[in-house]
Amino acid sequence: MVVSRTFRALGGGCLGSLIPLLLLVSTASLNGAKIPVAPDCGKPQLLNRIVGGEDSMDAEWPWVVSIRKNGTHHCAGSLLTNRWVVTAAHCFKGDLDQLDLFSVLLGAWRLETPGPRSQQVGIAWVLPHPQYSWKEASRADIALVKLEHTIQFSERVLPICLPDFSVQLPPNTSCWIAGWGSISDGVPLPYPQTLQKLKVPIIDSEVCKRMYWHGAGQEAITEDMLCAGYLEGQRDACVGDSGGPLMCKVNDAWLLGGIISWGEGCAERNRPGVYTSLLVHRSWVQRVVQGVQLRGHRSRSPGFHVARPS
Repeated sequence: MVVSRTFRALGGGCLGSLIPLLLLVSTASLNGAKIPVAPDCGKPQLLNRIVGGEDSMDAEWPWVVSIRKNGTHHCAGSLLTNRWVVTAAHCFKGDLDQLDLFSVLLGAWRLETPGPRSQQVGIAWVLPHPQYSWKEASRADIALVKLEHTIQFSERVLPICLPDFSVQLPPNTSCWIAGWGSISDGVPLPYPQTLQKLKVPIIDSEVCKRMYWHGAGQEAITEDMLCAGYLEGQRDACVGDSGGPLMCKVNDAWLLGGIISWGEGCAERNRPGVYTSLLVHRSWVQRVVQGVQLRGHRSRSPGFHVARPS
């Protein structure tokens, strides 16, 4: 997947130079068990995994959604509740008054063959962060998407957790990104468009600031941005991956650490992916979205526990 990088403001992205996935599916683990109205966040139901592989499996990332524009994949997003998705604000640049062009596809693994258990729903409205400026590489590149109606949870459709106040993401923390973006600059994900995944380490913010320094006091990396990836390039998010999740595992639950936002080119040397930090914008999301679940190092029980700082 390489992030939507014109100036990687991903309006369709890709996990840099990932080989299309050849997936093995364990159908026995994917029968139609009923899922509670508010299942535990960040915990896929699928137990089988490919050891040592980079291919995403069916139902491995059940919160990753495809945001469609005119019936075609445009951006990715993450399911927070049965009515709300979070994505990058730039995905709706110039289109906030044309939401009938958009829909959200949930529970898909291969976009060309999403299957009968996938769900497609329209968008009721989009709330960009009030500080987002609609410029490339702007801070606060985050938007909340309210679906036209509530969706049904299943093994393929589950919410991701937000990080609580106990969570930090220091340099070299291993996280994952996933999406259906290009596999290299200008090369779309081939049929059947299988969801890609890539493990990426968090990069020290000061190191990232130096790499993206524009001179004359212009800091490209703001306090609400995270950098992750590989300084040597070759592996990254790309066009079509915009809005997708940066996922980090804490206490056996997957947390949404960031949102794929921008970058320069796709998988280029010393130009790692830049993500909107949910550690910074978590409180804004909580104010808008009722029922979003938080997890962290201090979480002791399932449900809607929120750990507050002592």
